[in-house]
Amino acid sequence: MKERLKKLLESGKAKRLIIIAGVAGIALIFISNYVDLGFGSGKKEDDAFSVTTYSTKIEKDLQTMLSRIEGAGKTEVLLTMENSVEYVYLKDSATKTKEIEPVIRGVLVVCEGGDDPVVTARVTEAVTKALDISTAKVCIAKLSE
Repeated sequence: MKERLKKLLESGKAKRLIIIAGVAGIALIFISNYVDLGFGSGKKEDDAFSVTTYSTKIEKDLQTMLSRIEGAGKTEVLLTMENSVEYVYLKDSATKTKEIEPVIRGVLVVCEGGDDPVVTARVTEAVTKALDISTAKVCIAKLSE
C-alpha cells in the first residue's frame, strides 16, 4: 500500500490533480463571497431585527386596539424610539445572551374622539399600560376632518 502511494505521488498525474483540486477549492471560496446560495449564512429570520419593523408593528397593534375603544373612532398612531436594539454577549464570546429592545420615547395618538376628556383618559391609560410608559410620554389629539 505504501509503495503504491509513493508511486502515485511521484508521478506527475497525482501532483497535477492535487494542484487542480487546490485551485478549484480556493476558487469556490472566493466565489462563495459573491454568490448567496441561501444556506450557511448562519443568520436566522428571527435574528434579523429592524427598529422600523418593530415600531411599525407596535403602531399597527396599538392603532387596531385603540380604535376599538368606545368613542375613539378612527385612530392613527405615531411611535418614536430612543435607540436601536442592543445585544448583550458573554465576555470574550460570540454567544448572545439577550437582546434589549429599543426604548419608546413618545407616542402620539390622533383619533376622532381626541377632544373628549373621557376618551382621552381611556386612550392614555390604554397606551401607558400596554407600553409600560408614563403619561408624560403620551399625547392624544383630535383627528381633523
